[in-house]
Amino acid sequence: MKHGSAGSAVPQRKHAAAAAFQFLSRFPVKMQLDFVPPLLRESVVYYPLVGAAIGLCVWLVAALSGALLPAFPAAVLTLTVWVWLTGGLHLDGWMDTADGLLSYRSRERMLEIMKDSRVGAMGVIACVLLLMMKAALIADMIARGNWLYGALLILPMIWSRWFMVYAMSAWPNARGDDGLAVLFKGLGERNEVQRARSAAIGLTLVLGVITIAIVWLFKPDIAIADAMVSGFGSLPWWLYPVTSVIVLPVACFYIGRFVATRISARLGGLTGDTYGAMNELLEAALLTVLSVLQGLFWL
Repeated sequence: MKHGSAGSAVPQRKHAAAAAFQFLSRFPVKMQLDFVPPLLRESVVYYPLVGAAIGLCVWLVAALSGALLPAFPAAVLTLTVWVWLTGGLHLDGWMDTADGLLSYRSRERMLEIMKDSRVGAMGVIACVLLLMMKAALIADMIARGNWLYGALLILPMIWSRWFMVYAMSAWPNARGDDGLAVLFKGLGERNEVQRARSAAIGLTLVLGVITIAIVWLFKPDIAIADAMVSGFGSLPWWLYPVTSVIVLPVACFYIGRFVATRISARLGGLTGDTYGAMNELLEAALLTVLSVLQGLFWL
């Protein structure tokens, strides 16, 4: 019996991973799936992995386009690919949430506005400002040209998607038994949130090690003693990736928790739209944190 259970776990994991990629991205995952609540709940374990895959593509496009184009056109091209990879799913939630919350109506009316498929003025304004911010941050990264540290750019996509998983379990569904969020009801009964967090931490540590190894290999002229004392700038070079893998998850948790608490206070909980909105907000916020860290470390 134990052998059979272990054997059946493998296809279950494959189906859950495929569901995560089909639900959150446009990666060509060829598998027929029935998106029932148990499968959707299990799929959240793989949300950080989807973020890592999207982040890797964004990193590669930014590096290649940055080598061929000026920083800002390269950033716009990179952002276009980024939005395409997500199918605009989270942007739609961002716009709907902006329309609802910025209407300053009653709770019931805000939820009605968010459910409306039409996009209002506040949603358009919020979308334009968000995309401008992301494009500016990507352009800054490209202009700096520190691609030896490029793997760290994947971290915002990993942790923003982990926070969606956390938010699904930590705050109530504002629509009760209605809406997309209800499909994830009962999340956490099989430790999905903790498993997703473990996946995010594992991916983060791998990216940190990869970054340190790449910089070390491609900077052979830096002696070990010099690297440990003076580094590439005013601070040891290894301190930047180490700081990033610690600061970004912490910043994600506290920024996300602050925003989610404020939204929940106004709506009486969270919705599928607000999960997407927080993903977009956290991606931009964590890219900003990464940019600030690069400035502090003179990179």
